[in-house]
Amino acid sequence: MAIGTVVGKRGRGRKPLVHQGQELGCSWHFEDEAVASGASLVAGLDEVGRGALCGPVVACAVVLDRDFDTTGLDDSKRLTRRQRETLADRVRAGARGWALGESSAEEIDRVNILRATHLAMRRALEALGFQIDLVLVDGLPAEGLRFQQRAIVKGDALSVSIAAASIVAKVARDEAMRAWDERCPGYGLARNMGYGSAGHRDALHRLGPSVIHRRSFQGTQPWLF
Repeated sequence: MAIGTVVGKRGRGRKPLVHQGQELGCSWHFEDEAVASGASLVAGLDEVGRGALCGPVVACAVVLDRDFDTTGLDDSKRLTRRQRETLADRVRAGARGWALGESSAEEIDRVNILRATHLAMRRALEALGFQIDLVLVDGLPAEGLRFQQRAIVKGDALSVSIAAASIVAKVARDEAMRAWDERCPGYGLARNMGYGSAGHRDALHRLGPSVIHRRSFQGTQPWLF
């Protein structure tokens, strides 16, 4: 199966994703390639929340069996909330295994966002509890993994395992941010999920940072607070 071959049907009205002139689509290409090279267990790994102004960064690791129904899997950012939640339910119910890991805003401030992201990824893999032969990671390599890894640019739009991980992580973090919206009203967290929307930035100027805002971001973006 060639890279970019779409598994199942796209969501209604969803345009194909094009990167560097190539149309992307989730497939089993990287998983099948790993198995052909001798890997028995392949996990997809992705994170959500790295670019947010507040809240945790959440990572998810997912292992899918080859008979898993991949219809609709895609980069979580290209899906509606309803699509993500439906697909997350399918992954959690039908995956061979899945697990979450997170790093709090306090940890992000203490060790920096990149290290905290990798820490969340390691926690997700450890919680998975499998001896993984290969981890497919979205984007760039993650430091400190005790498993062999392969980093894939735009992996959440190419690999069904990474896409599944991105969806479950996104749904979990969104649920957490909606809960935080009730505890920290005024920032619109249930709508912006902690990202730097105009309304969120305005609230920061009026209210100052909440207990879950990342203070370390003030060093590089002092205009925020």
